Amino acid sequence: MSVFFEMKPEKESFNEKVFLPFETSVELFVKREDVLHSEISGNKFRKLKYNLQEAKRLGFSKLVTFGGAYSNHIAAVAAAGKVFGFGTIGIIRGDELATKFLENETLKLAHENGMCFEFVSRTDYRNKTSETFIENLKLKFGDFYLIPEGGTNTLAVKGCEEILVNSDGEFNYICCAIGTGGTISGLINSAFNKQKILGFPALKESFLNEEIDLFTQRNNWKLIRDYHFGGYAKTSSELITFVEQFNEAQSFKIEPIYTGKMFYGLFDLIKNNYFEPNTKILAIHTGGLQGLNSKILQK
Repeated sequence: MSVFFEMKPEKESFNEKVFLPFETSVELFVKREDVLHSEISGNKFRKLKYNLQEAKRLGFSKLVTFGGAYSNHIAAVAAAGKVFGFGTIGIIRGDELATKFLENETLKLAHENGMCFEFVSRTDYRNKTSETFIENLKLKFGDFYLIPEGGTNTLAVKGCEEILVNSDGEFNYICCAIGTGGTISGLINSAFNKQKILGFPALKESFLNEEIDLFTQRNNWKLIRDYHFGGYAKTSSELITFVEQFNEAQSFKIEPIYTGKMFYGLFDLIKNNYFEPNTKILAIHTGGLQGLNSKILQK
């Protein structure tokens, strides 16, 4: 018999003003989605909320999902499995990680939360959505509830539509970092009239427009592609310095893989007068702070 359950946040998110170290009439605020849950971080809580509810309703006890070495989604699914009683299996891009995953803070955390890993080559990983690939997983692991890479599907977008609340209607722009496009799709759907949604991809890509179009029917959004710093989980000394200085100056922290790139971009755009005077911006903090402990910071 299926059992209904509801994911409830440990703490409600709230908006906080961001200190800008230069003169401007633009105001920048952050929505502290990172406080929703101590283990299921930020937007991943939103993405998993209805997916886990559906998995429980259908009677599944095991979750399978996909991700790379620095995937916040992998860490969040592992934590959710531990909290809500699911077995979890992560299909990880890069078979070279099989013998050294404990050196990676994100994979180590997922492992400690009970996730089993299946490491596959990058070539095989490209076929992860094929029927053959999925059938082979079922033969190996039995029945499971499948959650896509990054958690993005219709149920995830539904959860992300709940990020904005009525009081957020005062902002002119809503901004977020992007991996697979689920969070920005939810924001696009739930944005108030006259609001513009800006997405900051954390990776070099050419697929996001098409992915977002699958879940949205509005033209109130734009992708800012100038701040990926070379690609997924790639950084520079300039970005690392920015993140370190930001974390010293603000009352909250960011990391260099997702939120750091977004805030770097926002600071740069504000300094260069991209926004009209007196604009009010709300940036979504999507969590993932285990990225602060990553070896990427020493690169």
